[in-house]
Amino acid sequence: MARGKFNRRIELQRRQGGRTPSGQPIDEWVEVAKPWAQVLTQNGKEFIAADRETAERRVSLRIRYRTDVTAAWRVIYGGQPCDIHAVLPDERRREHVDLVVSVGASKG
Repeated sequence: MARGKFNRRIELQRRQGGRTPSGQPIDEWVEVAKPWAQVLTQNGKEFIAADRETAERRVSLRIRYRTDVTAAWRVIYGGQPCDIHAVLPDERRREHVDLVVSVGASKG
């Protein structure tokens, strides 16, 4: 696996619930890891959501192999939160995991 192709730093985050000292429930994103990624493909579309035009870009990011990433997590890519739509591990050689994410239309 060529080291120089992994030239984008991303952040993997997962939701963590808990309670404040006063007992109020909290739901926040916490950092899991900051791996290097390779951008494989990009495509985009525009659509109407909540009566306004929204642009969304789908990006495929390749990171080194790991088994803990799920579609419930999110990626911070280019300073923007991105929803993970698919986690595609290389089960044969166990060298990488491809993450299909949407940039610009995050659910939070």
